[in-house]
Amino acid sequence: MALAAILFGLAIGLTVGALGGGGSVLAVPVLVYVLGQSVHEATTESLVIVTAAALAGGLGHAREGQVCWRHAGAFVAAALPGVIAGTVLGDAVGGATLIATFAVVMLVAAAATWRKASTAEAGAVGFADRPVCPPVLLGRDLGVGLLVGLLTGFFGVGGGFLVVPALAIALALSMRLAVGTSLVIITVTSLLGLASHLAIGRTIEADVTIAMTVACVIGALGGVAVAGRVPQRLLGHGFAAVVAAVAVYLLVSAAFLGGPPGS
Repeated sequence: MALAAILFGLAIGLTVGALGGGGSVLAVPVLVYVLGQSVHEATTESLVIVTAAALAGGLGHAREGQVCWRHAGAFVAAALPGVIAGTVLGDAVGGATLIATFAVVMLVAAAATWRKASTAEAGAVGFADRPVCPPVLLGRDLGVGLLVGLLTGFFGVGGGFLVVPALAIALALSMRLAVGTSLVIITVTSLLGLASHLAIGRTIEADVTIAMTVACVIGALGGVAVAGRVPQRLLGHGFAAVVAAVAVYLLVSAAFLGGPPGS
């Protein structure tokens, strides 16, 4: 089990560092279906893993100047009350329902990410171009932040698979700025989400969580380097395809295979 946690942690960290999200949408299914955790336990453990990976990846992107700090601040301020409310709501929902709803949201986010990535320059790589952060539209930033915070708390996810499309589409950030800014936001919202989960009595399995977290941090650092070498269109399309594939599996499991273990 420890080896599986390490291998999956490295892969998930690579995704987080390169794409600014995807940690929880991959970590939760792995923890539930591969490592045998309960759904509520997995959502809490995923917040530990994603917080650490987002912090590591975010520092790398910040050093490259790929973070819109004002957007991040407004987004986080609105997301915090949403995280708390979402955590309370999520605790009242059964595991199978939570997983099925999670999968539907994943499909929507995957479609949005694919469309956004399709507008990027086909050969654009790395951090050579320094896109300018668009002006903050406070009402829009706060509204989008509140919605993502609610979903973050409800599903027990860092929210990157939602934050990146929200920043890129609703707030008009370039894909690279959306990735870097997303990691800053995820670090803060995931930390609050974790505190909220622990406050209502959620538990974690320490051995699995530690092994996966350390591996995920290492992978995230590698992901930052990958983001500077691989075309953003290819990364975006790859990310969307992985998220959609996991979502389809979760829907099939919930509908035909009796749902997640322990539900």
